[in-house]
Amino acid sequence: MASSFAACARVVCSCLLYEEAVTAVSEGRLFAVLLGPASRGGSGPQSLPHTDAWCRLGVVEVPDVHYVRNGDVALAYQVFGDGPVELVYAPQWINNLEVAWGNPLFARFLNRLASFARVVFVDRRGMGLSDRLSATDAPPLETLMEDLRVVIDSAEFKRPVLFGGSDAGCICALFAATHPDLTSALIVYGPEARGTASSDYPWAWTAEEWEVYLADMDVGWGTDEYAGRMFEWIMPSAKADPEQRRWWRTMHRLSATPSSMIAIERIWAELDIRPVLPTIQAPTLVLHRRGDPVERFEAGRDFAQRIPGARLVELAGDDWPVWAGDQKELFDSIDSFLRGIREEEAELDRVLATVLFTDIVGSTEKATAVGDRTWKELVERHHTVVRAMLGRYRGIEQDVAGDGFFATFDGPARGVKCAQAIVDAVRPLELEVRAGVHTGEVGTTGEKASGIAVNVAARIAALAEPSEILVSQTVKDLVAGSGLRFLDRGNRELKGVEGTWNLYAVAASMPSGSQSF
Repeated sequence: MASSFAACARVVCSCLLYEEAVTAVSEGRLFAVLLGPASRGGSGPQSLPHTDAWCRLGVVEVPDVHYVRNGDVALAYQVFGDGPVELVYAPQWINNLEVAWGNPLFARFLNRLASFARVVFVDRRGMGLSDRLSATDAPPLETLMEDLRVVIDSAEFKRPVLFGGSDAGCICALFAATHPDLTSALIVYGPEARGTASSDYPWAWTAEEWEVYLADMDVGWGTDEYAGRMFEWIMPSAKADPEQRRWWRTMHRLSATPSSMIAIERIWAELDIRPVLPTIQAPTLVLHRRGDPVERFEAGRDFAQRIPGARLVELAGDDWPVWAGDQKELFDSIDSFLRGIREEEAELDRVLATVLFTDIVGSTEKATAVGDRTWKELVERHHTVVRAMLGRYRGIEQDVAGDGFFATFDGPARGVKCAQAIVDAVRPLELEVRAGVHTGEVGTTGEKASGIAVNVAARIAALAEPSEILVSQTVKDLVAGSGLRFLDRGNRELKGVEGTWNLYAVAASMPSGSQSF
């Protein structure tokens, strides 16, 4: 079971003067310092000491930090948002769950995710609030993938969308290939399938470039000079913004130690997941900025081409972080992708069913004649009778509207025979009902069956006479050999439904002069 820290109010500062905030905390002048998610329930601007050094302060709530262990390693994650989609976001490169919310751009991105999804935001092993690594204990990729599964289980997500940036996107891709039953879709931003350049993969860094990069990291990590150089490289759109630069320096220092960073980076230098990509069956969206300064766009295109049916979206801009730069195009692409998946799943979640609608004939007149109290008792007895017949013929009650029933059956003959039984069973109550039956595909994703077949059955029922059961041509054809007989009622138009429909009345016996089928 995951453990969590209690949520607490935190003072935030969009100027991001972290060091001054720490001093204030140590002197007992401030409760906490880091920015939380967009101030739902926040109390607005505050008056605090050194207001000239702080600007636009506010009190907000930070998502709880949960911990779950994979073996001896503690993994930190947050859960927030209340949208209908389950989404796991694995951030690219460095991260700290608390520090992330301290950047208005990052917070904007996270809150946008939360607007349509229930989000798990994770610090991977060795990073941020999760247990750190030493220079010699870099885990294999399958361990990082297993970490993701442990977090998903702890958050009680069933089949989430996996959204990973760059290196973390490779972990998500490996998870999607290994656990297709636990993955509803895959979104990867700025990926490279191989960490080091080769003759058939020229877009990655060479081995020599990696060694220079790691040596520079070993001596510079956490310093102002090194963080500044990295910031100008990966976020050219914000290099003149001192607030962003200060936040970036803080993220460096609180995301990982030099030894942990080198261990993590060596994992990606040795990465090659190209053989895995063709096995991914989940719907996949690959996003890549054309001017990405770290992972070349050609690498993203290659990544997408290796996954069956993957969609590649080329984004404008030259910032590396997914949360930087233009967000409209990014989220328009994500929204379109997820909407398409939901529509496809809605189509797949359709089943063939027989739909029955019944309605008491002349209910208003009957209620007026017997009085409210008697009518209420009569309706309750009617409902009891109808539910008994539904149980007998294995019908599923979908809805009751006033004195009418909406039910579905797994076979058309049972639906028609149940309607006959209801007509006969309510006569002793001195009631008559009309009924309509149609067989077609119905959606099963909502609280009750839905779709055009439901509308058709309702319209057919509305055309029936007292104690009459009208059915569609489809029902008549499907019950051939059942012993049921029908009277032709001709072609009729159904309100709100295109075309004309051949309707038939169920006949208990052959009436004189009538044509039966």
